[in-house]
Amino acid sequence: MREPCADGALGPQVALSLAASVSALAIEVRGLEKTYRTPFRRRKVEALRGVSFSVERGRVFGFLGPNGAGKTTTIRVLMGLIRPSAGSCRIMGHDLPSQVARSRVGFLPEQPYFYDYLTVSELLDLAGRLFGLDRATRRRRADELIAKVGLDRARSQSLKKYSKGMLQRAGLAQALMNDPDVVVLDEPTSGLDPVGRKEVRELILELRDAGKTVFFSSHILSDVETIADEIAIVARGQIQSQGTPRELVGQSLQGTEIVLRLAADAANSDAERSLAAPARAARRIADELTVTLAAEDDVDAYLALAHGLGAKVVSVVPRHETLEAVFLRQIAGADASGSAREGRV
Repeated sequence: MREPCADGALGPQVALSLAASVSALAIEVRGLEKTYRTPFRRRKVEALRGVSFSVERGRVFGFLGPNGAGKTTTIRVLMGLIRPSAGSCRIMGHDLPSQVARSRVGFLPEQPYFYDYLTVSELLDLAGRLFGLDRATRRRRADELIAKVGLDRARSQSLKKYSKGMLQRAGLAQALMNDPDVVVLDEPTSGLDPVGRKEVRELILELRDAGKTVFFSSHILSDVETIADEIAIVARGQIQSQGTPRELVGQSLQGTEIVLRLAADAANSDAERSLAAPARAARRIADELTVTLAAEDDVDAYLALAHGLGAKVVSVVPRHETLEAVFLRQIAGADASGSAREGRV
């Protein structure tokens, strides 16, 4: 190890190393490009076209996009499984490829494959050995993680007998075996039932609360919106937008949904028609009428009308733009620009 300078200051190499170690960014991606050639016609396919983003430490970052958008390609570059055509990546302040960076990352691929004859305990022990953990640490970590992912009752079964959801849980456990600083998950809730998805979301939040950085890709909008601190939407190999869920969705009012309970004597009267007329949309179920007002409509005046006609107000809910609407708009825009560009070629 390099000695400090005579005046007590650290040498330049040590100072640079410490500066990297205290970087506020867990992941930095700059100008990432990846071009493939098809096997027979050797046609050029641009999987990534100048992808740039950064992830702060201790955050949950959702990487959102349709199938074929470039999510998995980006992750494979980050994990050193493929080399980019251009651009650079850093993990925990270390340029990739870096053995130091890899030792601080846990990874779950989209479709993990494990040796069928192993038990989950043996799988985790193997993962621990690859990271150089001693026997006592491997055993302790394996016991903790098997319990955490809910595989206690199946720990003696071979992985061949596991369902897809159980294999996903085992994959999550092995990704955490080295107690990583950065956890990269490619479609972590794929194949899980609603209960399993909820448990995975809770586990991701636990990791964040413990100071870990979680980067996960998904096309399940509700999962991303529920747990991500920041989101990037990727389509056609490019980042279309990035920000917090609040920043992406915005606070613009799209309309107001009002549920009314009609008076008994108004069930088949003109009251329903009078209440439905000002609304942008209306639907009737039993004695309840649900109406949607436009954003510019006067809600107070409408409620006064409803009270005057003897209706009881059940709920008034302002409706803002959803992440789904933002996502679909971004994808449509990317497809349109991509088609235009291809048409010019």
